[in-house]
Amino acid sequence: MSDDPTAFSIIIPFKTWSPDLDECLSHIGNLSGNNYEIILLPDDKLALPEKFSHLPVAILPTGEVNPAIKRDMAAKKSRGEFLAFIDDDAYPEPDWLEIAHQYFSQHPDVGAIGGPAITPQHDPFWARVSGAVFLSPVSGGNPERYVPCPPGRKVDDWPSVNLIVRKKEFLVAGGFDSNYWPGEDTLFCMKFIEQTGSKIVYVPELVVWHHRRPGLPKHLRQIGNYGLHRGFFAKKFPKTSRKFKYFIPSLWVCFVIFGLMISFASKLAGLLYLAGWAIYLIALVISWKDIRRHEPVSVALGAVPYIILTHIWYGLRFAMGLTSRELRSSLGR
Repeated sequence: MSDDPTAFSIIIPFKTWSPDLDECLSHIGNLSGNNYEIILLPDDKLALPEKFSHLPVAILPTGEVNPAIKRDMAAKKSRGEFLAFIDDDAYPEPDWLEIAHQYFSQHPDVGAIGGPAITPQHDPFWARVSGAVFLSPVSGGNPERYVPCPPGRKVDDWPSVNLIVRKKEFLVAGGFDSNYWPGEDTLFCMKFIEQTGSKIVYVPELVVWHHRRPGLPKHLRQIGNYGLHRGFFAKKFPKTSRKFKYFIPSLWVCFVIFGLMISFASKLAGLLYLAGWAIYLIALVISWKDIRRHEPVSVALGAVPYIILTHIWYGLRFAMGLTSRELRSSLGR
């Protein structure tokens, strides 16, 4: 890998300093090679702790704006050929940038790459349960975002917790340029493909570790925000968000509520309602088996009620987003 100190600009938006950010910078300090700069984007001015003084850090206070605006501000100040986006509650593997450099060198037609954001094994139990919900295509829909799932492949939507983009193409696409959060990465990927004609590729070896929300209330709050924005995007930005899989939780909620009412109408309706629940229980068993490939029995069992509540809450919030005229951006988690 090249020793050019500005090959990569690592961009980290956040509100205030936290132990997670401390951990993130510690791991960035262990990256192979020294061809990067780090741009920190807090709301207010802060002093860099002395233990990180050896790192090439620039601090750019932004005020209280959303992460999309912060990332765009950093891109304008960056010196790197590639923009490496990561969240403050995540941290990279030592070969993160080395893998990225090799991939971009071998695939000049690829404009952006993304990889999995794995739940750390040392996370608290309920945080691991939260992450486990997403480890099955049946329960979460996109397990490749949370564990390595070879082979690599082209994608049209990737979260910014682990996304590396050629700066030239990023500027052509106009950056994130979004008032939405969450969901800004979905809109960016859609614009990126449309306006640059370039590809976004999933690289399973490009690994970061990402802490999950500890506890059910924070988990459901995150899921609800995702559902609300995806429902709104399904209406306003159908190209990548109007996919059948996003509608399934809302359809399930309709089945649970209205199916129960109709089940009293006749014996056949009641049997069909029970059959629907039987199919759902089978889906839960499949999810449990998928989760067990990555997590112990205790975490997999804890994930079962989380999955049920996740489907219901996401389905309700998706329906709310689908019927909303406009959404306000959120500034925090």
